[in-house]
Amino acid sequence: MAKKLGIGVIGCGNISKAYFSLAPLFRGIEMRACADINMDAAKARAKEFKLRAETVEDLLKADDIDIIVNLTIPAVHYAVSKQILDAGKHVYSEKPFVLSIKEGLDLKSRAEKKGLRIGSAPDTFLGGAHQLVRNLIDTGALGKITSGTCHVMGHGMEHWHPNPDFFFQPGAGPVLDIGPYYITNLIQLIGPVKQVAAFASIPATERTISSKPRAGEKIPVNTPTTIHGLLEFENGAVITLNTSWDVWSHGHAPMELYGEAGTVFVPDPNFFGGDVRLTEAAKPVKKLPKWKHPFGVPNEMHGQGMMANYRTAGLADMAIAIAEGRPHRCSMELALHAVDVMTGILRSGETGKFVAMQTTCERPAALGVKEAKELMAKKK
Repeated sequence: MAKKLGIGVIGCGNISKAYFSLAPLFRGIEMRACADINMDAAKARAKEFKLRAETVEDLLKADDIDIIVNLTIPAVHYAVSKQILDAGKHVYSEKPFVLSIKEGLDLKSRAEKKGLRIGSAPDTFLGGAHQLVRNLIDTGALGKITSGTCHVMGHGMEHWHPNPDFFFQPGAGPVLDIGPYYITNLIQLIGPVKQVAAFASIPATERTISSKPRAGEKIPVNTPTTIHGLLEFENGAVITLNTSWDVWSHGHAPMELYGEAGTVFVPDPNFFGGDVRLTEAAKPVKKLPKWKHPFGVPNEMHGQGMMANYRTAGLADMAIAIAEGRPHRCSMELALHAVDVMTGILRSGETGKFVAMQTTCERPAALGVKEAKELMAKKK
């Protein structure tokens, strides 16, 4: 495929740097312009990555832009994605895709009427570690998955993010902010969810920012920050999901899946790589050899050391899927079902009742070594 689809970005905050810096790793896409309600932020990112800085209105009209990436705050994801679709552009959104089923179905209807695609992060489930686990499940190495646990717990974003306010407002919190990585990975590994239940609380109604430049400022907390959930999948598997920003330290693995033939220890779904460990029945736990998957190769230095980061893989897969006329993996249906699960968990936490899912989806196609290599740009 020779033609590259032109990419524009609305929202030039913290996360935009990852999209701009990693996009050149992939074929089928070319970053061309960016916009933000703060024009200074757009100009700064444009200068940093040699792009055009546009107003939002001009970006929506730009003839050389085919897909617009929505990197705004969750509270306005729906409104901005609606603008993008109404302007005749495909949209790829940061997570969470929307904050309600109603919003998602409206965007789906608008896209279908115009023959447009909707995609959404997270795309970390396309990483080498998670696709290795997918391969183990698909080849029957674990037998049927019957249960499991997920733990994503820390002490909040006010310790590192320059503007952490929105993390503690409706539309964020640990379920909607970090939960998409875990829930999306569970769906691609096990399948769709049938119903959920949860307990939720707000242990601290106020947080003190310790990160610069606003260290010492107080921010209110208006959404649950500790949520213990239970997910029943359509295949019968039952998974515990514990999310919290009220925990200083813990000893739980990010994700463990228990199958009829063994257990698999899955690395953090917030990242593309990591070690996969496996038991075969009662045999000792063993670390599996690194799979030769391109999205598992460490390529970026983090606080924990070199990590694999291939953000924009989902965007590239969508662009190439548009050209090839096939479904893309980070699909609207997958993203909407994840939203259904997450909002269902929060609703259960409020009401104390089980919540049945209103949506379902197919598992996205696996991304094996060959398919992943085909997404990458050829090295010059």
